Amino acid sequence: MKIYTKTGDNGTSGLIGGTRVPKDDIRLDAYGSMDELNSFLSLLLCELTDEHDSAFILTIQHELFRIGSCLATDQTVKEPSILHPVSEEMLKKLENEIDAIQSALPEHHQFILPGGNKAASLCHICRTVCRRVERLTVKVSKLYSIDCQVLVYLNRLSDYLFTLARKSCLKDTSEIYWDPSK
Repeated sequence: MKIYTKTGDNGTSGLIGGTRVPKDDIRLDAYGSMDELNSFLSLLLCELTDEHDSAFILTIQHELFRIGSCLATDQTVKEPSILHPVSEEMLKKLENEIDAIQSALPEHHQFILPGGNKAASLCHICRTVCRRVERLTVKVSKLYSIDCQVLVYLNRLSDYLFTLARKSCLKDTSEIYWDPSK
């Protein structure tokens, strides 16, 4: 099978179910940004040294594909193959992971600037892309049916990525706090 189909040469793309939509359709923007997040997560994996964190990120990558497949499905034509892409168990695992990491971190009372080291910086990039995916998914939800747990998942995921950034930064350097006088 050839990688190029030429079906998108006219500025359209196909949703699952066969519907053709313009490439600037909000659904494509949302799941395309989710694909971008997933790609940045793969780059983050190259920098993580903790096997547990790496395995957890890999699980997240699979979960993002589940969610993306629902966003990519025209539900007026076809029911999503996964009716509920986000389970309570997925949310609980994210929350437990955040709590476990946070319990080992010092409290912070200032805004933290992205950076510190490469892994922490990549976590922050992933976090900001995740926030964009969340905003786009909110827009999609105003026009199309979206499982409400998807928004909860994306919100928790950005919190997890912030917490992982702090852990990654504090592993071998100190955090950079925002100085409002600068």
